[in-house]
Amino acid sequence: MKKRIFSVILAVCMILGATIPAFAASKSVLKFDENGEFKILHLCDGQDGYPAQERMMIYINYMLKVYDPDLVVLGGDNTVAPKENKEDAIKELVTPFVENKVYFTLVFGNHDDEQGVDKDTLLKYYQKYGGKYCLAYDADPTLHGTAIHNLPILSSNGKKIKFNLWMFDTGTYVYDEDGNRLGYDSVTPDQIEWYKKTSEAVEKEAGEKINSLAFQHMVPPDVYDVMFPDVPFELSPLTEKYNGKNYPIVCPDTSVFDGHLLEPPSPGVYNYGQFDAMAENGDVLAVFAGHDHINSYEVEHKDIMIINTPGMAFRAYGNEFVRGGRLITVNEDNTSKFKSEVITVNDLALKNADFAEDMAINRLDAGFWVILGKILLVLSEISGIGAVFLYW
Repeated sequence: MKKRIFSVILAVCMILGATIPAFAASKSVLKFDENGEFKILHLCDGQDGYPAQERMMIYINYMLKVYDPDLVVLGGDNTVAPKENKEDAIKELVTPFVENKVYFTLVFGNHDDEQGVDKDTLLKYYQKYGGKYCLAYDADPTLHGTAIHNLPILSSNGKKIKFNLWMFDTGTYVYDEDGNRLGYDSVTPDQIEWYKKTSEAVEKEAGEKINSLAFQHMVPPDVYDVMFPDVPFELSPLTEKYNGKNYPIVCPDTSVFDGHLLEPPSPGVYNYGQFDAMAENGDVLAVFAGHDHINSYEVEHKDIMIINTPGMAFRAYGNEFVRGGRLITVNEDNTSKFKSEVITVNDLALKNADFAEDMAINRLDAGFWVILGKILLVLSEISGIGAVFLYW
C-alpha cells in the first residue's frame, strides 16, 4: 500500500515537473511593445572590482536611458570583486537596472566565481538586489552550471508566446588527470538535453515552433569551422586546435564574417554537440557570446548566427574600436529575423555631448577611433588578412 501511495505521489510530481516550462512561459513578464519591438541590451565582461570603474557605470546608465531596452543580458565575467566585496559589487552593478525599471538576466563566465563565492550564492545576490527586475533563475539545479534558464517573450497583447531566449553556462576550466589546465569548459550534455526538452515544452504550449536567441559566455567551438581553414599540421602559436582540427589563426576567411576579429576566439576545449542540436532543432537564430573582449564579429554557420559582443570593461583588457555593448532588436511581425548593432563608448560620445563630457572623452578622439576602426575593417576585407594578425 505504501509503495502504491509513493508511486502515485511520484507520478504527480513528474507531471507537475513536466508542466513547469509551460507554466513559466504563460506567466512571463516580457512581451513585445506596442510597436511590435523587443530590444535586448547585451553587456559583457564588466570584469571589474568594487567599486566599479565610474566610466563603465556611466556607460550602462546612458545606454539604458537612450535606448530603453526591454531586457538587459549580462554576458558573464560580470564582476571580479574580491570575496569580501562580492555582494556589494553585484548590488552596485544591478542598481542602474532597478532604478531605471529595466528587467535583466545573466549568464556566468569563467571569472565570476574565482574569488571564492560560488555561483549559486552569486545568483542569490543578483535576485536579492535585482528584486522583481532580476529574471535569472536556475531552471534545473541538477544541471552542470548555474542560472541555466529560458525566458519566453509574449506577443504585444500578452496572449501567446512569440519568442524565446536561452541562457547557458559554459562553465570555467577543464583539467587533465594530472591537474593541468587544458583550457575552457563548454555547454555540457545535460544542458543540451535540457534545452531540447524545454524547447519541446515551449513549442507545445505555443502550438508552433518558436524562434529564439541563445546567450552564453564562451563562443561555441564550431566558430572555427566556419571562420578558419583547417590545415594538416600543428604549429603553435600560429595554429589553434579545436574539433580535432588545426586552424591557422592568422588567416581567417574575412569574406564570411562582419565586424572586428582582433583576437583568436576562445571556445571550450570539448565540443559536446550544442550547436548541432540547435541546428537540428531549428529554433535558434543566433548564439551570442562574450569572453573575447575585443571581438565584435557576426558569422553564419548552419543557418545560425554566431555573434561575439565586445567587453564593456575599462579595467580589464579592451580596445577603443569596440569597447561597449550590443543592441538586439526583434520584431513581432517577423520573428525569423533580428537586428544587431554594436554601440561603442566612442559611438555614444559622438552622438551625445553630455555623455562625452561625463566620460571626459574628447569627441575628436572618439571620431578618430570610430573612423580608424572602420578603415581597419575595410583593409581586412580587401587584403583577406584578418585584423587578428595585427593583434597577434
